[in-house]
Amino acid sequence: MYTDQKEPTFWERNRILIKGLLVGFLIMLMLIPGLLVAELVHERQQRQQEVVNEVSSKWAGAQTVVGPVLMLPYKELEKASDGKLVESTKIAYILPDELHINGEMQAKEKKRSLYSVMLYHSDLKLAGKFNMLPLASLQIAPESVIWQDARLVITVGDTRGIEDQVQLDWNGSKQFMDAGVPNNKLLTEGLSAPVTINAQSPSSFSISISLRGSDHLYFTPVGKTTETDIVANWKDPAFDGQYLPTNSEITDKNFRAHWKILPMSHSYPQHWKDNSQDFSKAAFGVKLIQPVDGYAKTNRSVKYAILFIALTFTFFFFLEILQKRQVHPLQYLLVGIALTIFYALLLSISEYTGFNLAYLIASVATISLIGLYAWSMFRSGRTALGFTCALSALYGYIFVLIQSEDYALLFGSIGLFVIIAIIMYYSRRIDWYGVTHHAVKEVPGTGIEDISSVT
Repeated sequence: MYTDQKEPTFWERNRILIKGLLVGFLIMLMLIPGLLVAELVHERQQRQQEVVNEVSSKWAGAQTVVGPVLMLPYKELEKASDGKLVESTKIAYILPDELHINGEMQAKEKKRSLYSVMLYHSDLKLAGKFNMLPLASLQIAPESVIWQDARLVITVGDTRGIEDQVQLDWNGSKQFMDAGVPNNKLLTEGLSAPVTINAQSPSSFSISISLRGSDHLYFTPVGKTTETDIVANWKDPAFDGQYLPTNSEITDKNFRAHWKILPMSHSYPQHWKDNSQDFSKAAFGVKLIQPVDGYAKTNRSVKYAILFIALTFTFFFFLEILQKRQVHPLQYLLVGIALTIFYALLLSISEYTGFNLAYLIASVATISLIGLYAWSMFRSGRTALGFTCALSALYGYIFVLIQSEDYALLFGSIGLFVIIAIIMYYSRRIDWYGVTHHAVKEVPGTGIEDISSVT
């Protein structure tokens, strides 16, 4: 039975616009639980970092090897405030002309609760030579040099990681390096050893050090020419720092890398007097990364939450118009909450199974739940199946965006263009102004009022 409404009310004439504005408000409202989930991901990431810091504090932290640097003390006359000349001791810093670093790393994962921490052992050998001392260039007279106090110095990021005594071979004479460095403005802590220098001839050195650490191993190119070779039993290295390897080889079991760095590529000189230089900006090396960082990917997926919710609500809105069935705002909210819980499922499951499997499980559960709910709302298997397929395609599309970080912008813009094109196609026949006559009928056996339009 139909009842014609000759004079539609304001709400009836603008019901599509009003419902569209309401749906838009609900989309904005769903940003709140989305932000809560993002905060939860951040909290779990912080917990992971706390575990990493805790394990590293008992093992050793990230390591950066600086040196070797030759510290050469000398006497210099300075004018005091009263005009008299006063003798003071200063230090000249001399870097090696050649430096060759060879290192072998043994990486391993340390499990603590749900988290993994990357640790390593390394056996390093630093070898090279100092050519004739540049005393003329430094404007230092040989007789002013305190030769017996000359020391060779190296530093590491965390001295707790030194596993054995560090041996220095200086011109064929072997000795162990001592903890501590002379008072100076460059290196505040590290290892040092006294060395005998002949100002008229070059000096060669070799330093062997066994070092453990976590996360990464860096070096500084203090040589006039610095060559570094690193091999490790890890298949997922990240070559990091100021310089990339000259060449590298990565297999499914290990990697090897070679660096060759020339002096014109860094800002500090090879020798200077009594001031400091910043070596940190020139550091380079390798970072042992885990192949899958579930938190990073979950965090990226949460950033697409508003896209999920907006497109899903848009699908429901168009189905409501095209199928001429009303969907209550509370039903929109329930669907939005289900979409938000997807991220909580993804986060919690990924801590046990890894991101990809967790994404599959969480998306299948969410798609099934919302698909069955759509069938209960529209009472149409075809409509519910179409909506389920569309939602599955959306989840698959977002998964591709998350995995393809380098092409996320390209795939994202093309995907959004296709989605807008589909929405425009299916909305071309909708009477947005509501100028047709409206009628209300009762769907037999359901008690649901169905609003339809007739000419």
